[in-house]
Order: sequence, then C-alpha cells, then structure tokens
Amino acid sequence: MALNFPCMPERLTKAEAQILDYISNNTEGFLFSSIGQLSKILGISEATISRFVRHLGCKDYKEFKQIVMQQVSFEGPAAKMARTLNSEEQFSLSGFLSRQQEYLQKTLEGMEWGAFQQAVEAVLKARRVFIHGKSASAALAQLLMFRLRRLGIETLLLPSGGSEVLEGLAQAGSDDLVIMFSFSKVSYEGKIILEYQKEAGYKTAAFTSRMFIPDQEKADIQLFVYRGEAREYHAMTGPAALVDALVVAVSEQMGAASAEKLSGLHRLKKTYAPNR
Repeated sequence: MALNFPCMPERLTKAEAQILDYISNNTEGFLFSSIGQLSKILGISEATISRFVRHLGCKDYKEFKQIVMQQVSFEGPAAKMARTLNSEEQFSLSGFLSRQQEYLQKTLEGMEWGAFQQAVEAVLKARRVFIHGKSASAALAQLLMFRLRRLGIETLLLPSGGSEVLEGLAQAGSDDLVIMFSFSKVSYEGKIILEYQKEAGYKTAAFTSRMFIPDQEKADIQLFVYRGEAREYHAMTGPAALVDALVVAVSEQMGAASAEKLSGLHRLKKTYAPNR
C-alpha cells in the first residue's frame, strides 16, 4: 500500500525503504509500536527512524503514526485501541483517568434527570427486571443483576444471544421491565426486545451512548452515557458508574426495606460463613 507524506524523498535509503515496507505490510503492529519497539523489530536505530520521520515532513513519531492511521483502512476494536494509544506520546495512567473524569462529566451533561428518575421508578414498580447485555456489556448486565438482587428485587439475566434469548423473553409480561445495553447501536437481540414489547406489554429501558435515536430503536426510557468518540476505545467507566447510581437511587427510594434486605443478607452470610 502506497503511503503519502508531506515530503516524500525521491530516493530512499535501504533503512528507510525497510521502514515503509514494514509499515505497509504490518500496519496494525506498527500502530501499536513505540519508536523504541519499532527500532528493535527492524534493527534500525531510533535516531535513524526519527531523522526519516522528519525527512517525510512530520514533526515527530507521533504525527507520523497519525498520518499513517488516516490513510489506512483500519477498523474494529484494534483500531479504536490504537487511536487511543496514539493520542498521547505514551500511555499515562493519570492521563487516562483524567479522560474518564471528562467522560463522566459529559455523561452528566447529556443525561436527562427526568429519564433517570423514570428508570428508578420503573425498577421499583416492576414485578421482575430482565436484563440483556452482550459482548463487553454482558459484564455490566451481570453487575446490575447482582446489585438489584441484593436489594431483594427479582432480577433475571437474559442470555446474550441465540434462541435462549427468546425463551427468557417469553416469560416477560406487562408488569415487568426489560433493561438493555445498546450503546452505539441496537443489537439484533435488542431489536427483538423492542419488537416483542408490542405484544408482551413490558416496559423497556436502554443504556445508550447516542444522542439521536430513531423512533423504531427507542426504548421507553433512554439513559445516556458518554464513552468517547466514535472511533476511540470505548471505556466502561461511565456505564458502570451509571449502573451503580441507578442502584443507589433505587435503594434510597426503598428506604427501610432496602436496609432490611441488605441486613438480612449480611446475617445470612455470617450464619453460613464457611470458616465461622
């Protein structure tokens, strides 16, 4: 694949040709490599790579990688991770956590307080709460199920995919609530949940990272959460925080009943602790 740079030399040295050849044939590996790692892979000094980068008209190695990324067809989880890593000179824990703080702030700014209150009330009024999440969202579904069950709320986890989703969903009725995680798009299973709602009559709530959602993909309650730009690595900091916020708000509304459930669970654990 031919790559274009601000100042492409007419003639390349052997080392320069080797660098471009490696990038063209191992683009993903290159985008995940620091200048030191690339130096070791190719057996070419960091100084030589830095000089070549400047000869191409790039300010530094970081800009060099960004130009390559803009020109290649590179999608999926690896692409998102690479874009996140290349946003800084090198990974910084403080920088990463600072971005998560920004994501939480954007979640707060985009969230409609009324929708959050509706979700709390829907959980409290539901006979049962069904939860669906797949891929990375399956962990959030498990977390929400665990938290709600500790409050004594009957909660069922729908299988992530296959015909078992239908078997679980067939149990949901008009007094139930189905919560699903559908951040950037509604999954095939999510579409089934929304479609079957018309027949079964249950209420739906969705965690989403989209500000605009077509009517046919809308749940009754939309809970907005910001996870980063479309082509970035999508962290779960915001969604996990919103899950816990929902549980804490539900617990507050339950009042004494919440304390009783949690205390009862604590007593049970003490009674049947394996090494008491």
